[in-house]
Amino acid sequence: MAAVGMTFLKARAIAGMLCLLSGCIAATPPTAVHQPMTVRPPAAVPATVTNGSIYQAAPSYRPLFEDRRARGVGDILTISIVENTNADKKASSAANRSSENNFSVSSLAGLPGKSFLGANLGASSGFEFSGDGQSSSNNVFTGTITVTVTEVLPNGNLVVSGEKQIGIGQGSEFIRFSGVVNPVTISGANSVNSVQVADARVEYRGNGQIDSAQVMGWLTRFFLTVLPF
Repeated sequence: MAAVGMTFLKARAIAGMLCLLSGCIAATPPTAVHQPMTVRPPAAVPATVTNGSIYQAAPSYRPLFEDRRARGVGDILTISIVENTNADKKASSAANRSSENNFSVSSLAGLPGKSFLGANLGASSGFEFSGDGQSSSNNVFTGTITVTVTEVLPNGNLVVSGEKQIGIGQGSEFIRFSGVVNPVTISGANSVNSVQVADARVEYRGNGQIDSAQVMGWLTRFFLTVLPF
């Protein structure tokens, strides 16, 4: 019985290690967007006054001839991601310095150091430095994601956040977006461009075997951190 118990414990330990290893591969990648990703709309409070045939006093009421635009917590909004950034930087510097000194020792009688009398001495030095650097970046991100209004600020702006998860093969792709939207910029189709969103945070991350293969091993990262060369 003791041997069977030990075998069972070893099997559980191995299974736990396999779960940990699989969790390192399939874990959801971290995010920096505003949290939470979604939120439920508040429950509607029963109206305390009698509603008319056109006007409705309920908090969830929307005018009959108004566009269906996001304006409350729990409403959804479509974001058209159109991000195209280009950056280019160049820098160069140069420095040059030179100097030259000449002097001679006269042949005068009675001076010490006869071996240096009548000698001509000279010294010269030079320094030159030049440096050149260049950096460029080009990023293009296009797509569409629907987010949820998580908060309505006192000035009427909407805090939105959302996530889209796509499973491909053995991995998953995560598209995340968050920011602050001015209701004035929302079109009649209940959408807004990402360039009109303040504090926008756009992420495209993935997990799985392909993404894990692109990550440097922890031992290699350790040696790159401590080695001075």
